[in-house]
Amino acid sequence: MSLVEFSVNFFVALFALIDPVGNVPLFAAATVGATPAARRLTAVYIAVFAFLFLAVFYLTGLTILRFFGISMPAFRIAGGILLLLLGLDMTRGDLLHSLADPGAGAAPLSTRAYAKARFESLVVPFGIPLLVGPGAISSAVIYAEEARHLGATGLAAGIGVIGAICLLVVASFWLTSLISRVLGHVGMVIVVRVLGLILCAMAVQFMLAGLAGSTINLVRRDTATPYQSVRPPPGPAVAPGAKPAAVRPEIGPGD
Repeated sequence: MSLVEFSVNFFVALFALIDPVGNVPLFAAATVGATPAARRLTAVYIAVFAFLFLAVFYLTGLTILRFFGISMPAFRIAGGILLLLLGLDMTRGDLLHSLADPGAGAAPLSTRAYAKARFESLVVPFGIPLLVGPGAISSAVIYAEEARHLGATGLAAGIGVIGAICLLVVASFWLTSLISRVLGHVGMVIVVRVLGLILCAMAVQFMLAGLAGSTINLVRRDTATPYQSVRPPPGPAVAPGAKPAAVRPEIGPGD
């Protein structure tokens, strides 16, 4: 895998798993009472946290999991259970109430004080596992192993990809006011519930992948890793212009 292919693949995988645009309605509900400046600073705090968290897993690879004796399938199953509970809260609408800004309508705080208070309350469950979940962490670990084959340049490229995704998180969250006006309250509720359904499906997929990796033939391969292109096994090489050799039928004993 070349450096360009590695960077593009890692970027696409992280963008799909972190989903900066899809998390905007939740961020909007969590910062209803914020001034534009306080909302922007809160977004920066969350993005910096996501960058540091992913960078640690990217640079250490499987070292942390090995230290605690945790296998990747077990990590996927545990993360899938946590995401499933979160997705159920989203589909029922409970997550919007839990993330609701308690400071809305109260005495306004300074920009830094508000951003710090909301960041501390949003680290869980918004920062982890909704924004940076087991999928993003697993991708960081897997691509870290790929980057080691590319040397220091590959490791630096991976850090750059993580930084670019976190900048997109900041940019998306800074557009929260515009997106909130476009969607309205009803639209935001619908988007959150649809995302909750998708999150539940992702959680089940994580658990299936974990079960497939920790058992033998308990989960079908095409279920654990769906939509993977299956290439036919390579046949014997044929010289240009030559006719392929006829395939002789196998002759069993006694024939």
